[in-house]
Amino acid sequence: MNARDDKALAGASTRGDRAGQGAPAPLLGTSTRTLSRSLASVSAARQRKLHVGHFAFMRSVVQGLDPRESWERYFRVEGEATDQRTVRATIAWIRDEFAAAAKRQDRYGTARLVRIDATRIADPSLELPSLEAFAEAQGLEHERQAEQMAAYEAEYGRATQRLRRRARLVARQLEALRWLEGLVAQSPKAGDSVAAWLNPTLASHLEAADIFTLAQLVERINGVGRRWHAGIKAMGESKALRIVDWLREHQDSIELQLGRHVAMARSKLYVHELNAVVAPATAIRPLEKFIVPAELDGTRGLYRRPQTQCLLKATNDYQAILAWLRSKHGLTPDQKAHLKARRRHRDVMGNHGVEQSMDWLQALSNTQRAYRKEAERFLLWAITHKGKALSSMSNEDCIEYRDFLADPQPRSRWCGDRGRERWSPLWRPFEGPLSASAQRHAVTILKNLYGFLVDQNYLMGNPWSAVGVPRTAGPKVNAGRSFSLAQWDFIEEQLKMLPATSANQRLTFGLHLLYATGLRLSEVVAATVDDMQWVEYPADAHDDEPMQGWLLRVVGKGQKEREVPLPADVVGELARYLASRGLDADPEDIGNQGAFLLGKASDAAQRAPGLSTGQAIDPRQGIAATTFYDQIKAFFADCASVLRGQGDAKGAERFARASTHWMRHSHASHAIAGGMPIEIAQQNLGHASLATTTVYVTTEKRRRMRAVETFWGTGRAVGKSAE
Repeated sequence: MNARDDKALAGASTRGDRAGQGAPAPLLGTSTRTLSRSLASVSAARQRKLHVGHFAFMRSVVQGLDPRESWERYFRVEGEATDQRTVRATIAWIRDEFAAAAKRQDRYGTARLVRIDATRIADPSLELPSLEAFAEAQGLEHERQAEQMAAYEAEYGRATQRLRRRARLVARQLEALRWLEGLVAQSPKAGDSVAAWLNPTLASHLEAADIFTLAQLVERINGVGRRWHAGIKAMGESKALRIVDWLREHQDSIELQLGRHVAMARSKLYVHELNAVVAPATAIRPLEKFIVPAELDGTRGLYRRPQTQCLLKATNDYQAILAWLRSKHGLTPDQKAHLKARRRHRDVMGNHGVEQSMDWLQALSNTQRAYRKEAERFLLWAITHKGKALSSMSNEDCIEYRDFLADPQPRSRWCGDRGRERWSPLWRPFEGPLSASAQRHAVTILKNLYGFLVDQNYLMGNPWSAVGVPRTAGPKVNAGRSFSLAQWDFIEEQLKMLPATSANQRLTFGLHLLYATGLRLSEVVAATVDDMQWVEYPADAHDDEPMQGWLLRVVGKGQKEREVPLPADVVGELARYLASRGLDADPEDIGNQGAFLLGKASDAAQRAPGLSTGQAIDPRQGIAATTFYDQIKAFFADCASVLRGQGDAKGAERFARASTHWMRHSHASHAIAGGMPIEIAQQNLGHASLATTTVYVTTEKRRRMRAVETFWGTGRAVGKSAE
C-alpha cells in the first residue's frame, strides 16, 4: 500500500466517523483479498470523473470554436486558458476518457472517432464565398448554374471536399458526445475524492494536507476563511480562488455551501457574521453554541437538591456552569475597556452597541478560559457520548471520562488543529490525547466545578472527589526551557543586525523587557505607561545609599497585583521606543496616557502597502498577545537557521522549540544564578509558592555535576597510574 492510498483510506475512515457511520473494518489482520478490494475501491474513488462541463467544452473544441470562453466557464480550476500546455493536456485527457468509456461499451469505432481532431482535416477559419458571390466575381452571373458550379468546383474543389468531410465528422462526433454524456456524465458529490474532480497536481497538494474529499475541502475553506490555502504546498491565492469558484458553481450537487465570510478578509468580518458560520446544535460545538436537550438539561438530575434549597438562581446544569465561571476572577475594568476598544470595529455591527446576555463569554480572563475549556469538554462528552445530564453523572462516569482524556476517540469527532477559532466548523474541544499533567489539571478543575455546585446546594455530592488523578513526575515548571548566557548573547547579536523598522524596534525592546522582568506574555502586552511609577527610597540600615527608579504594576494570574522593578537601561530604551512612535519620551507625559508599552508597527503601511487599511494608527494602541508571540517565534526560527548554518545543530533545535515563555525561565535562571535572593525572584515572578521558584536554583546541581566530573577524572588518572 503506498502512502497516498494509506491516507485515502484514513480519509474514508474520517468521512465515516463524521457521517455517524463508524470507522471501516481495520486493515490489520484482514486477508490479502480483502486488502486488495479495499485498495481497488480507493483507486476507483480517486479516478477522475466527467461532468457536463467536460462535454460542453469539448463540443466547442470539436466545432472549431475558440475554447477560451468555455474554458473560463468550466475549467478555470485546471489553470489559466493562456497556458496552452495545460489546455492541450486537458483536451488529450478528456479524449482518452471518452475513448475508454466507449470501449467499456464495446463501441470501438466510437472510441476511435472521439480521438480524431477534426480541425486537422480543414482549416475551420477558411471562409469560402457563396456561389452567387463567386459567379459575380468571375463575371459568370449570366451563365447557367451548372456552368457556375463547374467553375466553382474547379477553383475550390479540394477545399470543398475537405469541408464536407469535416462537417460529416463533426456531426458524427457531436452525436457521439451526446451518447457519452448520457452514459458517463456525473455531478460532484460531497463524499467524492478531490482527485476525482481536480487535476492530479492540485489534488496531490490537497491530499498532502489531509484533505481527501470535497466535503473536507469545503469544511477547510469554511473553517479557515479567505486564507484557507495557507500552509498547503504550491497553493497560491489564484489557485485557491479558482477552487472556490468551482465549488460555488457545483454547490447544488455537492449540497454544501461556502459561507459569505470566505470571500472577505478576516479583519473586515463582524462578530455576527462569524457566529453565523456554524449554527447552534446538540453536537460538538463551543459552550456558547451548544444546545442542551431539555431531557438532559439537569432540571431533574439524579443528584440535584431541591431548587428551594439551592443558593443559585440556576435551574439547570448549563446555567450552573455559567454561574461557576462568573465566580472566578475575571478581567479588570481596564482590561475589559481595552478589549472592547480593540473589538469595537468588529462588534458594533453585530449587536448595534447593545450588550447581549452571552457577550461576557467573549471577555474572559485566562483563568476563566481554562475553566470553561474543561467544563465545556465534560459537558459535550456527558450529553453527546453518555446521554446523561451533568447533574446525573456518577463516580463511575467520571472515572470513564478521566480515561477518555488519555485518548479521545474517535479523533475526527473530538480532535482538531490547535488555534482553530471558536466560530470555525474546524473547531474541536481537543488537539489529541492529554498528557498526565494535563489530565491532572482537567480533573482538578472538574473537582472544583462540582465542589462549587455542592457548596451552593445545587448537588448533593461531588462524584469527582474519589477520582484519582495521574501522577506527574518532576516540577510543574521546566527550567530547562531557557537560554544559556551564551545563547542570550547570541540573541543580542542577532537583534543588532535587524533592519531599523518599527516592528523590529518593538521586538528588541520587548525581548529586553521580558528578559529584565520575567513577565508573562499576557502581562507584557497588557502593560501601559500608566502602570509605571517613579519611586524614591531613603537610605536604611542595610544600604546607606538612597534608591530611586521605576516600578511596573502588573496584574497576574488570579488577578493578583504585584510590582516589578524596571532597570534604568530598559526604561531608557522604552523612552526611545515611545519617541519612535510619535509619543513623548517621558513615560509620565500627559500625552502618553493610556499608551501601551508595546505598540503597533507605525511603518506597516510603508513596508506592506497591500495590507494597509488606509486608517491612521493610534501610536498609543497596543497589540494582541498572538501578534507578539508570532513575531518572537519567527525571530527564534531565524536564529535557528543561523545556528544551523554554523553547524550548531543542537543550539538550532533549541531555538526552533523556543517561545516567549523561555524568556521568563531565562530571567529566573540567570537572576538567581547571578545572586538574586530567591524570595525576591519569587515576588518578581509572581509565584504563589516559593517551591516553584526553587526550581530555578541550579547552584547545588552544578556542584553535584562538578563533583562527579572531578571524581571521574581523578579515578581514571589513578587507575592509569596503577597500571
